[in-house]
Amino acid sequence: MNAPHEHTAAAPKPAEPVKKSGPPVPLLVIGALLLVGGIGIGGRMWWRSQHLVETDNAFIAGRLHPVATRVAGVVTEMRMQDNALVKAGDVLLRLDPADAAVQVERLKAQIAQADAAIATSAAQIAQAKAQAAATASQVAQAEAVLARTELDAKRSQALFSAELRATSKQELDAALAARDVARADLAAKKASAAAAKEAVVAAESSRLSAQAQKTATQAQLKDAQNQLGYVEVRASSDGRIGKRTVEVGQRVQAGQQLAAIVEPETWIVANFKETQLARMKPGQKVHVKVDAFPGTDLLAKVDSFSPASGASFALLPPDNATGNFTKIVQRVPVKLVFEPQSLKALGEAASRIVPGLSVQVEVELSE
Repeated sequence: MNAPHEHTAAAPKPAEPVKKSGPPVPLLVIGALLLVGGIGIGGRMWWRSQHLVETDNAFIAGRLHPVATRVAGVVTEMRMQDNALVKAGDVLLRLDPADAAVQVERLKAQIAQADAAIATSAAQIAQAKAQAAATASQVAQAEAVLARTELDAKRSQALFSAELRATSKQELDAALAARDVARADLAAKKASAAAAKEAVVAAESSRLSAQAQKTATQAQLKDAQNQLGYVEVRASSDGRIGKRTVEVGQRVQAGQQLAAIVEPETWIVANFKETQLARMKPGQKVHVKVDAFPGTDLLAKVDSFSPASGASFALLPPDNATGNFTKIVQRVPVKLVFEPQSLKALGEAASRIVPGLSVQVEVELSE
């Protein structure tokens, strides 16, 4: 007998979870965070645009004094060392003084010669004046003799008249001859007196010429003594030595730059766009980041604005009158000075803030 056919009941299937509509929760959280972050970043950018102007087109500036010699010569002594501190007036190097010393001695000898010429001229003047006085006396004597001979001649002419005939023709001729001789002698004496006066003038001119020559030589001597003093090259200001290009034994020319002195005082030159200047003014606070000191925030303040844009000071300023004009935003140099307390906080590291370093600056526009 066949066993009854058993029907096995199928097991019930598990119920599928109901799918919810909309994005998953993690995406919502990420979206919310991004939205909040975007709002924060946008708000920060808006706040910075309203309260700050910044630029990275800025650098440290300072005063660099060239060290040059006024005279040519050979370097015999070197006292300046690379990067060393110097004070104003310190001797940096010396040149061989031999050539300048010889020039000084030569000019002193010329002055002595001029003094001798002046003394000779003075003696000549005295002699000429004495000669002039003597000739003046001789002229006076000749004038007296002429006056007497003229009276004798007139008397003889009167006595020889047809009415009197009180003198002879021979005596009349002698009187007239004596008068003519007296006249000639007076003329000669006057010529001698004039020559004596001319000799006095010539002697005085010679003395003036010698005096002028002495004055000129004295000026040359003073210049030579200055040149002798220039063999010592001294520091023009306090600072540190840089870019030394001279050694002992080297011959240098007048005006040749031998080194540079960098003053310790530094400031910042920041080139701001012309569109950033409307609300900037002196005295505003500035945050400075020096690339050489990452993570260090220094403080400065706006000091002054350049009287012209950087392009105006260029060697070849742009000519906007041509037909190829393209508007370019100009930049204006602005001087920023460090706050002393901010530099003191750096300690010895402040000495490494030197001209030429790159910086980033932010100017607070608030009052």
